[in-house]
Amino acid sequence: MIFESLPTTPRSEELIDKAFSRAARSGKAKGGLEAQQSMLTIAVNITSDNLENVVTAWPDFDYVDPFYYELADAIVDVDELRQSLSEVTWASRQIEELGREYQPKLRKTDPEVARKHRKQAFARIADIMDEIKDDLRAVGDARDALKDLPDIRPDEPAIVIAGYPNVGKSSFVNHVTRASNEIAEYPFTTRGVQIGHVERDHIRYQLIDTPGLLDRPEEDRNDIERQAVGAIEHLADTILFFLDASGDCGYPLDVQLELRDSVEARFAERDIPVLTICNKSDRSTDVAADAYMSVTNDEGVEEVLDLAIEAVGFEPDLPSREE
Repeated sequence: MIFESLPTTPRSEELIDKAFSRAARSGKAKGGLEAQQSMLTIAVNITSDNLENVVTAWPDFDYVDPFYYELADAIVDVDELRQSLSEVTWASRQIEELGREYQPKLRKTDPEVARKHRKQAFARIADIMDEIKDDLRAVGDARDALKDLPDIRPDEPAIVIAGYPNVGKSSFVNHVTRASNEIAEYPFTTRGVQIGHVERDHIRYQLIDTPGLLDRPEEDRNDIERQAVGAIEHLADTILFFLDASGDCGYPLDVQLELRDSVEARFAERDIPVLTICNKSDRSTDVAADAYMSVTNDEGVEEVLDLAIEAVGFEPDLPSREE
């Protein structure tokens, strides 16, 4: 996952303390002009290099998969993050330029004058770092918010499970994936997202249940949740919409069908198939559906999985003999 390896972002004060303390140790080991030159070089290099590393650790959002872009934007606002990263880049370059400006002033002069110039340079470095302290904090907060996102892979086919709570979505994922599933939390949901994996013909399929997103009407979602559904649009290869025709889930069938229709309309724009699955068929089959099953009785479950995989129609990119 592209955000999990992001390093911790230093705070402005931490970076200044690190740079100036190492510079001071270097100055004590030398004397005269050499001490002042060394102190300036070390302070410039530590601050400028660390700021550059903060920026280069992030992926280029112009080339990030649309799923991860939308996901990140739902959580941290990518435009604001990019602006903060731009400010950090500016600071890194300003400090580099400051080093080039002051180094000549520390040559061919007496140590006391050099010391005054070096202290002046340190003050300007501190001013630059103070100017971007909010940007560094924003980048650090964004890193903390994104690094623990579930490992969902846009390059692998995805079957997204939708439907009201208690219609058997998690039971289905548990059943077909056996123990190969995980529970993780999106920052914009209150319940864990369940991600299971199943392999067919050497192709790994992701089964994803997103509680809080596709288990309630559009008007009940907040802005962040709506944007998160937009991210799912980039990810899903097919949708399995589960119905409980018996109504034992706590939601009348007509309400469930309204949600199904809204999900169909939402994903139709991207030609993503939405398959209607009647679960708990041992209790009721009183609804038109693409398939009927009972996870409890282990009836029709594999057929539903086969139907979903067929709807995905995933064909891996194979190397051509002409290449």
